[in-house]
Amino acid sequence: MPSQIRRRERSFRIGEVDACEPDVLDTLKDLHARTFLDQAPLPDFEIGHWWITTEGEQPVAFAGMIPSAMGIGIGYLSRVGVVRELCGHGLQRRMMRAIEQRARRSGLYCIVSDTTSNIVSANNFIRCGYVLFQPSRPWAWGNSLYWRKMIGG
Repeated sequence: MPSQIRRRERSFRIGEVDACEPDVLDTLKDLHARTFLDQAPLPDFEIGHWWITTEGEQPVAFAGMIPSAMGIGIGYLSRVGVVRELCGHGLQRRMMRAIEQRARRSGLYCIVSDTTSNIVSANNFIRCGYVLFQPSRPWAWGNSLYWRKMIGG
């Protein structure tokens, strides 16, 4: 009879945070540096809504949604960053769903975002029901993909 290897069950908690709190702001900046490795500009964390995922007491991921320049009722999924050691645990998708729930409660009908040279994120957008679209005024790089999800309204 083969011996069974028991995998440690991981427990994550996603919570919306107040980025105006200095310690929260420092944590968001640290997570941004650890997940984007200076490859993306630092967002203005005082705009919009932000979430931090923890494992125990350790921050391991973050996400944000800000108002979109595309119009009223549209949110822009600004960032979703997961520390490299925990990639593959579905945290990006879980955080995207938390953002969608908050967006619905806020009366938004659509969420947009973009990816550039990030196949994993593109696949997660697809898995979460986002579809490609071409905005009338592209805001990212020439090789960026633009994503949209209608969430209600």
